[in-house]
Amino acid sequence: MAAEPPFEPPLGPVLTVSATDVRLPELILAGDIGAEALRDLEEVLGAPPLHTATAWTVDMSQVTRIDLACAYALLRGATLRPEPAELTIRGPRRAVQRILRNAGLDVVAVIEE
Repeated sequence: MAAEPPFEPPLGPVLTVSATDVRLPELILAGDIGAEALRDLEEVLGAPPLHTATAWTVDMSQVTRIDLACAYALLRGATLRPEPAELTIRGPRRAVQRILRNAGLDVVAVIEE
């Protein structure tokens, strides 16, 4: 049996919304989420299903780095909405967690390692 190749994150940013349950959509981020991804991230956060959800999740287990501006966009996405929503952030690496905390996301979201 051949060994599995080591995990290699994508080179560029990846932003995908999975909404199998419209009440609990998931934003999946991967790679280097830098300033070039900011506009796309803001568009995704401001549109259904994320903007209208009462609870949503961000999977950051494959994020290698996140720009502070993008972390602030997540904060705005969590706080500037018609109704308050529960936000869970799953799997961020320690360096990514530090940026999320610097942006204040730990105040409005549950961050799970």
